[in-house]
Amino acid sequence: MKYAYCDMPESLKGTYADYSRNFGFSWKEFVATVPSPLLLVTTYKSNGLPNACMQSWAAFTSANRGNGFYAILSSVNKNGHLYQTLQETREAVINFISADSHAACMATIRNNAFEADEITASGLTAEKADWVNAPMVKECFMNLECRYVWEKEIVPGDDHVMICLEVLGVHIEESRLADRTGEQGLLYNIHYQMNPEHVTKTGHDYAAVLQKKIDMMEY
Repeated sequence: MKYAYCDMPESLKGTYADYSRNFGFSWKEFVATVPSPLLLVTTYKSNGLPNACMQSWAAFTSANRGNGFYAILSSVNKNGHLYQTLQETREAVINFISADSHAACMATIRNNAFEADEITASGLTAEKADWVNAPMVKECFMNLECRYVWEKEIVPGDDHVMICLEVLGVHIEESRLADRTGEQGLLYNIHYQMNPEHVTKTGHDYAAVLQKKIDMMEY
């Protein structure tokens, strides 16, 4: 037997899945709970200081008959530093987070003043990229240097846009060359998994998901 959901179940009303719409989330994200890779996207602000923005809701694909590799950031806030800097520089680095760098990368959410070096203020190390004018994060085990291609509103007039970046080059830490998906590899973002028939927990929760292990954290 399969349960079908088109309208929000009564059991979810009053939970975070309900009022999270104020932050731009649909209740369906909590029902479907589809993971997305957890990323730190870095650029330079107009004052020359590094910007670091936590992102998820992303996908990666090849196009142009295999001649291009692209990242699709599907929810970039038009009012944030990331969107502003991409308009100015058209370049960025996507840094992949592992468990050992997670806490410092999450600290960039707090250290996001325009006058701040958002990378060093969070205890991370900025490195010079090879092909784009954007900083890389040393502590992240894989870095993709990218160039802006296009943007599109999913719904006309929305305050978030989908942005396509072309991946020009990839850096991978030597110790991760053999395995980038194990317990020290990719992290995924997933909204707190609720049973829509029997809700047992509410709160502002997400899971950082490793391949063989799930760590629940509050933020």
